Amino acid sequence: MQTLHIINTFAPTSGGPPEAVRQLAKACQEVGAGMEIVCLDSPGEPFLEGIPCPVHALGQSYLGGYSFSPRLWRWLRANAGRFDGMVMHGIWSFPGVALRFAARRAGKPYGVFVHGHLDPWFYRNYPLKHLKKMLYWPVQYPVLRDALAVFFTAESEPNLARTSFRPNQWNSVVVGLGITDPEEIERDPALEVAAFYRRLPQLQGRCFLLFLSRIHAKKGCDLLIKTFAKIAPSVPEVDLVIAGPDEGGLQARLQNLTDESGVAGRVHWPGMIDGDVKWGALRACDALVLPSHSENFGIAVVEALAVGRPVLISNKVNIWQKIEYDKAGFVEEDTEEGTEQLLLRWFALQPAERDAMANRTRACFERHFTMSRTAMALDRVFAPATSPAAKFDDNNPGSE
Repeated sequence: MQTLHIINTFAPTSGGPPEAVRQLAKACQEVGAGMEIVCLDSPGEPFLEGIPCPVHALGQSYLGGYSFSPRLWRWLRANAGRFDGMVMHGIWSFPGVALRFAARRAGKPYGVFVHGHLDPWFYRNYPLKHLKKMLYWPVQYPVLRDALAVFFTAESEPNLARTSFRPNQWNSVVVGLGITDPEEIERDPALEVAAFYRRLPQLQGRCFLLFLSRIHAKKGCDLLIKTFAKIAPSVPEVDLVIAGPDEGGLQARLQNLTDESGVAGRVHWPGMIDGDVKWGALRACDALVLPSHSENFGIAVVEALAVGRPVLISNKVNIWQKIEYDKAGFVEEDTEEGTEQLLLRWFALQPAERDAMANRTRACFERHFTMSRTAMALDRVFAPATSPAAKFDDNNPGSE
């Protein structure tokens, strides 16, 4: 199969979808599937380096987040016929509309990865933005309705997505998500850990919990700081690292909260980390913590599992059932009380019990979260549509 993947931007500050597409490109290379990418970044951007498939960076778009791009429109019309299937990553923007038009014109199937953007948490917490999206829904809905498949990453996600907008008839397909196995890549864990400690030398010799995600209201950062402040006196040997890009000045407000709570000296803010520093942080931490209010997948959670670290997450991280079933971490509600329970349960463990949990994380990762599974699932979805005698319906493998 030869597939095209469309994403607005690969900028790392855009969160999980750029990393998901990058990992998918690696997985397609591993399983022998053909893949190309088109994005609206400038061709010289450094974050486009190292992607193991052709990347067509078309440059500037217009109208801000809507990403209006006549150049993309023309490119898709000229190239759509080359592919067995096409996938849009994300919704609420012009590229999805352009994809629908080009796919229908070329007689080619397409799918849409919503990446959590239909989670009802958004309309409950941002009612004015939800009103704006309702006005746009007559444009967005046909993109989903006419897709061969609307892709989700966890079993609970399709039902949640249908509660956000009406009409809501589309073909939901759960294909999962994952990463390529970091332990299969030639790297030196000791050098990665050393790179992290060069960034935060004050953590040498100390235990720490790691938050690794965008600093955004939906991630529950405030819950984590409040509960850490409560528990900190009872665990004087433990610090907290909050690593990720700041969105909308939230970090300054959270730092004020640490000052008010008296834990400013034990909460560290290295900003966005990647490469060796990121992997070193994951390897060196005691556990990864993500008390998110809305998370369709959580790449950092899976990265932690892959290098043998337990995860402490909320039950709004949609892969929580697999974590809980495999006993690779703890799961609680996305409330202050639930987050406090996460930390209390972790600190109540004896060292041998923590080691036993850490030893279960790799098996959890290998069982559920390798990206090669996703690459092959996408291949199976598009394969019937390329056969003249076949018609995609709910009986095909992977359909909800």
